[in-house]
Amino acid sequence: MTKFTDLDLNPKVLKAIEEAGYETPTPIQAGAIPPALQGRDVLGIAQTGTGKTASFTLPMITLLARGRARARMPRSLVLCPTRELAAQVAENFDTYARHVKLTKALLIGGVSFKEQDALIDRGVDVLIATPGRLLDHFERGKLLLTGVQIMVVDEADRMLDMGFIPDIERIFSLTPFTRQTLFFSATMAPEIERITNTFLQAPERIEVARQATASETIEQRVAMFRPGRRDREASDKRRLLRALIEHEGTACKNAIIFCNRKIEVDALAKSLKKYGLDAAPIHGDLDQSTRTKTLDAFRDGTLRFLVASDVAARGLDIPAVSHVFNFDVPTHAEDYVHRIGRTGRAGREGKALTICGPRDEKYLADIEALLQKEIPRLDLPETAPGAAQDTEAAAPASDEKPKRSRGGRGRKKPELQETVPAEATPEAVETPKTEPAPKTEPAPKQARGRKSTGKDKDSAEGGKIVGMGDHLPRFIALSLEERLAG
Repeated sequence: MTKFTDLDLNPKVLKAIEEAGYETPTPIQAGAIPPALQGRDVLGIAQTGTGKTASFTLPMITLLARGRARARMPRSLVLCPTRELAAQVAENFDTYARHVKLTKALLIGGVSFKEQDALIDRGVDVLIATPGRLLDHFERGKLLLTGVQIMVVDEADRMLDMGFIPDIERIFSLTPFTRQTLFFSATMAPEIERITNTFLQAPERIEVARQATASETIEQRVAMFRPGRRDREASDKRRLLRALIEHEGTACKNAIIFCNRKIEVDALAKSLKKYGLDAAPIHGDLDQSTRTKTLDAFRDGTLRFLVASDVAARGLDIPAVSHVFNFDVPTHAEDYVHRIGRTGRAGREGKALTICGPRDEKYLADIEALLQKEIPRLDLPETAPGAAQDTEAAAPASDEKPKRSRGGRGRKKPELQETVPAEATPEAVETPKTEPAPKTEPAPKQARGRKSTGKDKDSAEGGKIVGMGDHLPRFIALSLEERLAG
């Protein structure tokens, strides 16, 4: 079995690795470190949670141990898609370069330009940045990339999803052609493959797992959600999530709950707090200090539930996550793999539960096609909305649909029932056939806009009309009244 001592790393780096408690490299580390130390380009493809970050930080520290950086000209560049991932890479350099005198700078949004400019002006060996902030510094004339010897692109497929590919291509064009490139991704979309063919020179390809596969240590389940009423779908879905959390019990020590939209992240976190569950949101619209504080609380165990958008789906190294809940099914199948990869890391067991509504079934089918297997369905807890007994109770007693009334929308037309007043006699109601009622002239029609006279009022209110309601029009009442009176 390969050990770190067999990989020809700098002795000071090996000492830092030993102090961190590691002895055996992961497959991606064992495959990528030797060619990287030889100065070759590397194309690494591995599922999330396999240790890709150390695959480039360890050889970079060894190669950069000799030499000195010049002002505004970093010796190496690491590009990351999100602030959190960039900060995590910076922590890795702090861990493994503690015995090596290397300087670094972190260029991410939400931090003052002045502080970052001061670091760049002194010269840095390692520059870790998100593409947007890096180009901001370059366009302001504060940064030169002509001295870059090693360039790393981390989570390249996430860069593609976030629309950073044009920025990546521009950054590549600003660095020397003789640079060494280390390119890492969990999947290889056609656009990613085009970039590697363009900017990498005869790379050593290391693929330690089939593309877009989930770890075997993760137990996956899907809860099929059927809302009873459309206006209560959102609240019923949140109630189902709480029922799933309650059903997991003490086994759910902590969890990341993923939503597709930022507004849903905030609403769900607020709802969980309302019901006594310790939760906090994290997404791209929050300021960096809040995001950092929330992540630190989740890492140290003071926060139990992290409600997140896909900003937390890639690269965040939080080893002891017991559960991942997909409150929304991701619209891209690859994102499912990255989301559930937040649990079951470093050989630990994890559990991923997904809530799938009727509109999400097509996305679930894409995920199962990508995984090449069917995700087992979960029996809903008895307290969950949409369970079998709830569905039966909500079903109508008969399959016959109620007949619609012709009387108008939402209003039942009153039926005309022929009734006889108590004071009336049959003789007063029936007209003898031998003596037909005398013909009378019909009442003249009331002109539009003319006020009714007292005579009209008296005629209308002279007596109760049999078989008609109080809503009877006056012109009918006058005619019928005279007919009955005869």
